[in-house]
Amino acid sequence: MLRHKKELAQLGRRALIVTGRHSAKLNGSLDDVQEALSSEGVFWTLFDEVEENPSVETVMKARDAGLRAQADFVIGIGGGSAMDAAKAVALMMFHSEQDKSYLYTKGADSSAVPVAVVPTTCGTGSEATAVSVLTRPDMGVKGSIPHKIFPALALSDPGYLAFAPKTVIGNTAVDAFAHLAESYINTNATDYSRMCVREGLRIWSRSKDVLLGKRQAGPEDYRNLMNASTMAGMAICHTGTSLPHGLSYPLTCEFGIPHGRAVGFFLSGYLRQSFAEDQSAVLGTAGFSDVDEFEEFYYAVCGRLEIEEEKLLLMADAMMENQAKLKNCPYAVDRDVMRKIAVSCR
Repeated sequence: MLRHKKELAQLGRRALIVTGRHSAKLNGSLDDVQEALSSEGVFWTLFDEVEENPSVETVMKARDAGLRAQADFVIGIGGGSAMDAAKAVALMMFHSEQDKSYLYTKGADSSAVPVAVVPTTCGTGSEATAVSVLTRPDMGVKGSIPHKIFPALALSDPGYLAFAPKTVIGNTAVDAFAHLAESYINTNATDYSRMCVREGLRIWSRSKDVLLGKRQAGPEDYRNLMNASTMAGMAICHTGTSLPHGLSYPLTCEFGIPHGRAVGFFLSGYLRQSFAEDQSAVLGTAGFSDVDEFEEFYYAVCGRLEIEEEKLLLMADAMMENQAKLKNCPYAVDRDVMRKIAVSCR
């Protein structure tokens, strides 16, 4: 972090640090950022109230803290929740006269104060995307805001992963795999996006034994997992995500299931319904012989989910209205196919 303190200081003179309550303090990333800022004479204000699946209300609370501190840039430290919140906060600080409805105003100006991010998990790829995913507790929904806000600077130090719980590494690594798979099997896939996917899958596969608990992680594994996450983020920048992500949001909002675990639940179904050559390309590059082997991997890393079939079928039916995710799926999906995807891993 200190090696890049000057780049960080170039973003402004007063930083609002946006993070959660615990992990950034435990893994040392918060101390590192604060030391880098202080050494360059940059003032900082800490907002450490970001929850998992950050809400619009939290974003607005952080925005107000930033305005009071006269901050001119934002630093998000943590997993996808902190980084996505930081992007939204930066947007709302720039548009200080607007209320929270601006977050969902399509076609509006997406200018934001500069954002730096410091990822401490290995799944969301938010350090490489313009996406900010927020929850609206009053409506019970989770999804991306229409604004696109790319970080001006991403400082990815894989060493922070050594402090993450095994479950967090497992869940977020499955999320990274989902980004790679959904980007490859996608209507918007291009030679460039698939270049990112293929390299991301190869890097990701090197640490499968760590995720399965067959050996201890070392520095190279943390580097591989972090780099694969970033490559996956680069891939979905080109394509967007597809049906597993869309189906996963109700599991997170209604049942509190962590995002990566929720997305992974629908991946085997998505893969089973895909074209054989796409299925083979994704699974083969990641070192899986077939969908069944991936499904067993998912169970070993994330555990089984006991969700009533009736609820899953209702989620599938609701997804038939999500045109944004449907159009990203390259194969034909009717109600029966969607239902098969939803219950495949049950």
